[in-house]
Formats: sequence, structure tokens, C-alpha cells
Amino acid sequence: MSSPPAPAVAADAAPSVSTATLTTPVAMGYIPLGTVFGFLFVQAGAEWWVAILSSVLVYAGAAQYMMVPMMAAGLPLGAIALATGVINLRHVFYGLSLLPQWPERGWARWYLVFALTDETYSVLTTLPPQTPPRQRLLLAALNQGWWVLGTALGALIGAQAQVPLVGLDFVLASLFAVLTVEQWRHRFSAAPLWVALAAYGLAYALLPQHALSIAMGLCVLAALGWRHAKKGRP
Repeated sequence: MSSPPAPAVAADAAPSVSTATLTTPVAMGYIPLGTVFGFLFVQAGAEWWVAILSSVLVYAGAAQYMMVPMMAAGLPLGAIALATGVINLRHVFYGLSLLPQWPERGWARWYLVFALTDETYSVLTTLPPQTPPRQRLLLAALNQGWWVLGTALGALIGAQAQVPLVGLDFVLASLFAVLTVEQWRHRFSAAPLWVALAAYGLAYALLPQHALSIAMGLCVLAALGWRHAKKGRP
């Protein structure tokens, strides 16, 4: 008796990538960056456990760095919360693009909303649509874990040992370079990258001090124009 034919495999099925492989580049950036944040947070006069708690409950990366000088200047909590909300407003648009891939309800959905950072979004968008929600949740949790671990190291060890921080400011640029390469490898089109480069080049030529904000606005306008043009096609 002949054996039954093997089930056909979709030609466009993406190879499975382990969560550890996906989160490793983020860990290499988050641990040193979190360490610097924990160090600076304690140096600003806060308790070590408050630094760790902020990475558990706030987990906002750039906004947490912004908190350090604002706390040192004695600004009210409301002003810090408002500034954090403005800085993280971009995450609303991140989340809207991923909602169809997340669990429909429950705590897992809300945690993914909370834990969506720039780096986590970059990794999640490289995953195939059929990736199970459990892997997405684990990836987001591991990324936050790296940040909390780095914060704890900086708060508990860095402040006492006076670890030199020279050169660690380049870690963030390196992390985004790695994530950009991963996005390029999984791209459907090269247009977003070229639009982003052109937008930043134009913004830097016009107003160098506000180049990033202007470039982001130009990219949003380009995306809206592309979407409108696509809807208008027959």
C-alpha cells in the first residue's frame, strides 16, 4: 500500500525563528541603555527601587531618560506625565497597525499595548502574520525584562562602582542600525526607507535642530498621500 502524499507546504511560508534569536539584538541594546538609565536615575537623587519600579510600570525608554533632568529640577508629577504622554504618542499609531494580530481580549492584549516600544514594534513587524499570539507576548515580555534587568544593574551596582559611561551613548544608534537591517531583510518595499532618508535629509537642511520632528511629520504626510493614492486606483 502506498503511503499518503505529504501535505503541501505553502510556498510563501516564512521560516520559523526562535524568540531568543529575535530578542537578542534588543537585549544587547536594552541592557546597557537600562544600566545607564538606572545609574543616572539614582544619581539624580532617587532611591534604587524607584528606578526599577519605573521600568516595570512606566517602561518608556526615551521618556524615562527625560524624567531624570525633570526630577532633578523638581518639576511636578503632572508636567512629567504630560511630557511622557507627548513623547510616547507615536505608540498609538504603532498599536493600531498591530491590533488585528493581537488577542481579541484579556490581559495579554492589554500587556502588548503597554509593552509596545520602538524596538518591540520593529521586531513584531518582521514576524509572519500566522505567528501565534503567545510568541508575540513572550517577545514583548522578554524585551521589557532586558530593560528592567539593565535598570537594576545600573541602580544597584553602577551608582556604587562609579562605572564610566563613555561610549555607551552609541548603543542606541547601534541598536536601531541592527533593527533597520532586519526591517530591510523582511521588507515588502524599499520605498519607506528611501522616503525616511529623504525626509530627514530635507529636514536637516531646513532646520537641523528640529530635523527629527520635521522628518517624522514628512513621513506621516507621505504615508497619508500614498494611502490616498492607493484608494483612488481603479
